[in-house]
Amino acid sequence: MNDIKSEWLSGYIPDLPTPFTERGGIDETAFGRLCQRQITAGATALLVGETAGESATLSPDEHERLVRIAVDVAAGRVRIVAGAGSNGTAKAIALAQAAEAAGADAVMSVVPYYNKPMPAGIAAHFRAVAAATALPVILHDIPSRTVRGLPDDTLVELAASAQFVGLRDGSGDIGRLIRLRSHLPAGFRLLSGDDTTSLAYLAAGGHGCVSAVSNVAPDLCAAVHASFLEGRLQPARDQHQRLVPLATLLEQDHPAALKFALSLLGFMHPATRLPIVQLDASAKADVAHAVGGLADEYLAAAQ
Repeated sequence: MNDIKSEWLSGYIPDLPTPFTERGGIDETAFGRLCQRQITAGATALLVGETAGESATLSPDEHERLVRIAVDVAAGRVRIVAGAGSNGTAKAIALAQAAEAAGADAVMSVVPYYNKPMPAGIAAHFRAVAAATALPVILHDIPSRTVRGLPDDTLVELAASAQFVGLRDGSGDIGRLIRLRSHLPAGFRLLSGDDTTSLAYLAAGGHGCVSAVSNVAPDLCAAVHASFLEGRLQPARDQHQRLVPLATLLEQDHPAALKFALSLLGFMHPATRLPIVQLDASAKADVAHAVGGLADEYLAAAQ
């Protein structure tokens, strides 16, 4: 499955959280259930060990183990994308190579954070990661977390290489998509990193969304995408609007809010790793209300 073709990068792709036990280890059984739930719901790919997965707190061995679990559960039914980002190029390369050895189908690599590299440094970083693996590379631009964003001209330059197959765009700038489309190869995939504007991103010509809220409501996210593709725009808007209240809360306290929402549904313990802490009582009440208002069937299924 490790080809460069990228049509599978579409729809709502869940950014999976990493379940932890109360003692701090990875809950492998819970993680396997999360993977299977998304496959059953029709996800085209699963993202492992990235933002929602608290990648900065995972050891290399833990990161590789998560990829292997996802690959085993998927058994070729969907693609597995492994997070392979770091502010150090050598570490990003090591993560990419370990993900390839574990059976991942692609890696996602974020703009190096904290160091504030110049555009030439960003490009050199990504080229070094790509040169170290045969896997397709999905770029991740999220300036709110990395300080430095991925400049448009640097993105266009990188996309000229067939190994760079897509962008997870966390800039929040939908106009950027419109500016870039004519300058990117036809097969290059553009994915929103923002659930609240995902439908607008699709309407502007995007291919999908790397999503937090799809972890909670995968069927509803799939319905939004299907309605849009079928040209049924009003149902798509109505379905998307149901997602927005919870999506907004998940964005505010990510991934603690996501983990708490999934704990309400019985899928995992809400434990996080420092410096992320669990939600306070007020935030828990808000998330519980949003989950309850989203779809009663999800809560019913958890009983």
